[in-house]
Amino acid sequence: MSEAQLMQPLRNELRRAAIALLIMLVAAAGAWAMTPRHKLVDLRGKVDVEKAIPKQFAGWQLDTRSFGGIVNPQQQETLDRLYSQLLARAYINSRGERVMLTIAYGEDQRDGMLLHYPEVCYPAQGFQVDSNTKSELLLPAGRIPVRKLETNLQSQRFEPVTYWTIIGERASVGGIDKKLVEMHYSLQGQIPDGLLFRVSSIDRDSQAAFALQAAFIKDLVAALSPRDRQLLTGL
Repeated sequence: MSEAQLMQPLRNELRRAAIALLIMLVAAAGAWAMTPRHKLVDLRGKVDVEKAIPKQFAGWQLDTRSFGGIVNPQQQETLDRLYSQLLARAYINSRGERVMLTIAYGEDQRDGMLLHYPEVCYPAQGFQVDSNTKSELLLPAGRIPVRKLETNLQSQRFEPVTYWTIIGERASVGGIDKKLVEMHYSLQGQIPDGLLFRVSSIDRDSQAAFALQAAFIKDLVAALSPRDRQLLTGL
């Protein structure tokens, strides 16, 4: 057997090792390139939730009386870690109808927002979630994808909920949709900010509650500035 034939197996092994090394280098470079490094909020600016949401609009005003309590189960240190802003208010109109509003905003929402999803935080407060459905709100400015929950606490407090999330500049209803939006920003090297926008009311009649919440949201969105509307609703 010639020397060339003896060396051939070694050359084949070296070739396979070189190919494997090249594949690993390409994979590492790809992972590095796809790792987001720039916060979207630094490029676009963040929303000031407290200033963006008016205290009075279209017949609604702040309800300063104690009303049922707004569901926020996390301890304050957890909320401070997850969110840079947290707004919790109750509003009342001239007919005595009340709606509770919660907005949780964070500058990095790749992780963590799941902890504040109503279908997670309501059961943490002892509520039962009777239904959880995807829907949408049709507003003059466009459509917002939402989730609607029917919840109850020991069959005594019935609290229907309407909510949506914003990841970067896109509305999402969580799950796979949220992951796809995050991937979109990751491919651009951006870390998206995000918020959860939630309204609820205490009412045994879920359909009446959802209609009231839709009217409240419509009035509130109409009262926002164009920039704040885009940041809070994706429209």
